[in-house]
Amino acid sequence: MKRSEKALSYFNNSFNCAQSVITSFSPELGLSEDDCLKVSCAFGAGMGKQQHTCGAVSGALMVIGLKFGKARNDSDSKKENTYKKAAEFLDSFKVRNGTISCKDLLQGLDMNIEQDEIKIHELELFETVCEKAVKDAVELTETLLSQK
Repeated sequence: MKRSEKALSYFNNSFNCAQSVITSFSPELGLSEDDCLKVSCAFGAGMGKQQHTCGAVSGALMVIGLKFGKARNDSDSKKENTYKKAAEFLDSFKVRNGTISCKDLLQGLDMNIEQDEIKIHELELFETVCEKAVKDAVELTETLLSQK
């Protein structure tokens, strides 16, 4: 199963976008699925359902940080490299999706307002826009991780 398919399987089985992205990378990161699911849970739906930065983006940035980030005994160059990789990811995600904002991706609808949430479901935005965001985040992250 492709990693993007694995991520979509999580997403379609009650896990949020951030959880779905990071957990699809759990074996490569050396983390358990449960640890990935727990640490990323609050980032779904644009940071705690506040619809700020897309959770798929947050999940991907967690993967980038875990793979490239600066730890206690690392040089500052690792932090700068991580920022560079993050910026590259963000730029590519924006090209594919137009924005990294959860609310903008969901056509300005507020999932915390009952009528807007009904409209999100009627328009099948979770099944179209959000699934695309999860898939794109995984694919773009895979590309970054494969670069030397």
